[in-house]
Amino acid sequence: MALFAVITMFAVFLGIGIVASRKARAGTAADLMIAGRAMPLWIATLTMTATWVDGGYLLGTVEGTHKTGITLGAQGGLCFGFSLLLGGIFFARRMRELEFTTIIDPFEARFGKRWAAVLFLPAMLGEIFWSAELLVAIGSTFGVMLGMKLTTAILLSAVVVTLYTAIGGMWSVAYTDAFQLGLVALGLLAALPFALAAVGGWEAAWQGFVTARPDQSAFLPPLRANANWSLPSILNWWDVSLMLMLGGIPWNCYFQRVLSCQSPRRAQWHSIWAGLLTVAFTLPPLVLGVVAFRYQWPTEWQAQLQSEPARALPAIFQHLVPPLVGLLGLGAIIGAVTSSFSSSILSAGSMFTWNCCYRLLRPNLTPAQMKRLMRGAITLLGVMATVLALKVQSVQALWFFTSDLIFVLLFPQLVCALFDPKANRIGSITAFVISLVLRLGGGEPLFNIPPTIPYPAMFTGPEAWYANGALLFPYKTFAALMGLLALPLVSRLTQHWDAARPLRNLSHEK
Repeated sequence: MALFAVITMFAVFLGIGIVASRKARAGTAADLMIAGRAMPLWIATLTMTATWVDGGYLLGTVEGTHKTGITLGAQGGLCFGFSLLLGGIFFARRMRELEFTTIIDPFEARFGKRWAAVLFLPAMLGEIFWSAELLVAIGSTFGVMLGMKLTTAILLSAVVVTLYTAIGGMWSVAYTDAFQLGLVALGLLAALPFALAAVGGWEAAWQGFVTARPDQSAFLPPLRANANWSLPSILNWWDVSLMLMLGGIPWNCYFQRVLSCQSPRRAQWHSIWAGLLTVAFTLPPLVLGVVAFRYQWPTEWQAQLQSEPARALPAIFQHLVPPLVGLLGLGAIIGAVTSSFSSSILSAGSMFTWNCCYRLLRPNLTPAQMKRLMRGAITLLGVMATVLALKVQSVQALWFFTSDLIFVLLFPQLVCALFDPKANRIGSITAFVISLVLRLGGGEPLFNIPPTIPYPAMFTGPEAWYANGALLFPYKTFAALMGLLALPLVSRLTQHWDAARPLRNLSHEK
């Protein structure tokens, strides 16, 4: 029955995507990439929320709360929401007023096509690795709840989502996102009463949680160090939070929705409303994480959850709720993952088609050729993400590292490109190199790169700034800040050799 329900769900996704694709059939490539800038406020808000409320958001919030507590469990969801709020207040209106097509456009306008192609690389890699990580998440969920092979689950999800994304582009993605977000809300809300009943109600669960974890029951870490929170760990929490909040802005999948809105004002408000909804969606998985911590799991499940805490949410849907509600919960996870996967491959396909092929390599492409290229790029990128999900064991680690680089490298570039009229290419290149060196100087366990810059030497007791071999000093924020300071400074010192270029709409240029 569960397998039949999953197949039916994917058929509905495909049907909605095909119906919505009619809006893009007679249009141009802009209809596929940014919905012809005609997306209503309500659908733009829902598709933005669905993109940010992904599988990692749900599974990670429950996992973090169950494993460590509220302070770390809520960090991702709250920071994602604040990222959308900050993007709406400071960036969305500006980008929509200039009628850009992708996030790479302001880089090209300020710094030229060739350097924009370099800045395109981390943005593109981030989307591809995110897509692969989402497929792994849905495959693992299917394995826990349905006993389905990882390969089968990944292939089924990738084929269906890539198909409707390639057919209808932004319109198909937006309408399926709205439906999938409804599944997320329905699945989580339906599971809450049964899950809470299994641990004696919310009051009993919360009191037990606070008693066991008094220093992990708040949304923010303490202001001062104590027995459970050292100064390095507090600063590291804020370092990661800033990376999530500010690093969540320079993603093309975010600006794709901003640029699809009907007006600059609506672009701004849709981001703000989506941010508030994203924060609200943090509450149900937080409650379920408390339930997972308080529930007396059977011995075999305790061992599994200790070794694989990411299984906490699927375990709740499988063991603590009725089968029908469990299916709704599975639908919530499927909806969250597939909505973000479609957004990611659409975003990557748009940047590849518009900025790489059209703007840089072949400016004489016709609208029909652009549409064919766009659909081919989405399909190719879907295949690449699928191969990564099946073959690479450290996809999640690669995505975390790439997201890290997007914050460190692209956030300073975006701020200066949009708001500094003196920003030039020399300043951009200098800031990029400085931020990259400072970031890699903190080390990277994924590539076995040890720290080479003695950040902790600025403080007494440098050994306190390491935990399990990882550096706790906020070097990511430091690297981004140095880039943000270097770009305008160097730009002003080099105006004589490299005059600043105006920020302009590139839509009608070859």
